[in-house]
Amino acid sequence: MNPNQKSSHFEICSDEIDPAHLSTQLRADKSLGGIVTFEGRVRNQSEGKEVLKLEYETYKTLAEQEGMKILQEAHTKYPAIKNVICVHKEGELMPGELAVFVGAASAHRDEAFLACRYVIEAVKHRLPIWKKETFQTGEAHWVNCSERHNVPCS
Repeated sequence: MNPNQKSSHFEICSDEIDPAHLSTQLRADKSLGGIVTFEGRVRNQSEGKEVLKLEYETYKTLAEQEGMKILQEAHTKYPAIKNVICVHKEGELMPGELAVFVGAASAHRDEAFLACRYVIEAVKHRLPIWKKETFQTGEAHWVNCSERHNVPCS
């Protein structure tokens, strides 16, 4: 990789996310000493109830466009960042499965931490991704979609 080149990768996928492969991509440039990753996994509990599964629905084209915009913003806001990656899964996930991976790499740790946090928070608030929780009881509901996107969640 050219030492001045910056890299960004955003993807919505239906396949299993491979954090080891994505981390390897972050480490491709040997001048980068600060590499921070975040893995968002499905919890087995929510609101005091046992979770059976989650389902993520996306408006994929718009989510990928906005996701790339977020990564470019991270590069602008944290100029020492050389490499930033975010992959979010869509479809059905079980407790323990990886739903989202974010990684940022820079020469030093501070901006890598800040960029990683910036990306996951922006993704959670701005992308057209809707989450449905299904509990062991059979009860199911959409999580925060009316608050995030000003649309009803029936």
